Amino acid sequence: MTEITRVPLQPLAKGSKTKLWLAAFVAVALGGGVAAAVRPQLVDVQTLRAGAGTNPTPADVILINYVGKLSNGTVFDQAQRVPAQMQGVIPGFAKALAQTQAGGKYLVHIPAKLAYGDHAQGPIPANSDLTFEIEVLQFANRAELEAQQRMMEQIMRQQAAGKGAQGAPQGAPQGPDAGAPAGPDGAPQ
Repeated sequence: MTEITRVPLQPLAKGSKTKLWLAAFVAVALGGGVAAAVRPQLVDVQTLRAGAGTNPTPADVILINYVGKLSNGTVFDQAQRVPAQMQGVIPGFAKALAQTQAGGKYLVHIPAKLAYGDHAQGPIPANSDLTFEIEVLQFANRAELEAQQRMMEQIMRQQAAGKGAQGAPQGAPQGPDAGAPAGPDGAPQ
């Protein structure tokens, strides 16, 4: 019986091992370079002052101070005590906010692809990398904020009602029977 699949191995020529290892090294280096080139760009978040507690979630509203700059240092936007919804900002800003904590201050670099991409936006030219200095004052879930807002409105209504009662002239009738005519003994009828 003969073996059809048997192939005799030829001895390696002198210096071929070195060439083989060199080719393997070059292939690995090229593969790493290609992988780095196609790797998605990430948001760089540097902590200037550490915050405390948990990180915000996509459902949270975050109260921040910020300054936004172009890569040449030109300030294109800044604001104090701004409520920002995680779902209502550019993707890079949302990714950066998800890495922050209340009370912290951060320097954030957002690549153009995670900002406005190839579209100009107001004073921001197309394909602009953005830098933000962000101070996170506080954050809360939308439901918590709405509950706090309702409580504040209720307190303000109670204070307004209290001021109305305090502002009544001396001797003016007060209470549910305030406008009722008085009887002979002075009590409301």
